[in-house]
Amino acid sequence: LTGCSAGGLSTYIHCDDFRALVPKASTVKCLADGGFFLDVEDISGRRYMRGFYNDVARLQDLRKKFTHCSSDMEPGQCIFPREVAKGIHTPMFILNPAYDVWQVEHVLSPEGSDPEHLWQNCRLDITKCDSKQLETLQGFRKELLDALSEFKKKKDWGMFINSCYIHCQSMNSLTWHSPSAPRINNKVGPTSHLYRDCVT
Repeated sequence: LTGCSAGGLSTYIHCDDFRALVPKASTVKCLADGGFFLDVEDISGRRYMRGFYNDVARLQDLRKKFTHCSSDMEPGQCIFPREVAKGIHTPMFILNPAYDVWQVEHVLSPEGSDPEHLWQNCRLDITKCDSKQLETLQGFRKELLDALSEFKKKKDWGMFINSCYIHCQSMNSLTWHSPSAPRINNKVGPTSHLYRDCVT
């Protein structure tokens, strides 16, 4: 089972449900591409994505679906992969950039959090970020790596985290199969539990 972006999030949410639909003798694995959305404060100090997820959770009455959630958590918190993945039993492969362009634009620096448009140029082109903005991006990367560290030792799980400024990767031949795609030991594509800078 796989998907990218919102489909990657759905892969986390439905991985075990999908496993339950096929015969037990079948080999089932899940690959989430660019779906590890973070529950972090944006540049204005608000949690824009949590608010959005709260609305989705209430609309679809998802609290009962997420049995891993404690009663003191907001319903939107339960949707984030960091929480969902704690309860997944099916082997999972996490593919995610440390500088996810969609998350930088919509989670870290959504337009509503930047009324003076100070992040406009940085949001569109990271080569135009100033030193303070780069520091914020490094903090975002650290948040992702900290969140993922919980899953490094899960049996039969793997991950490929690179520093590309991109969103989904597995369906893009330029980032996945081209001569300039990230390589480890001269191999293109995912390798379990490795962090790699993007080749540019």
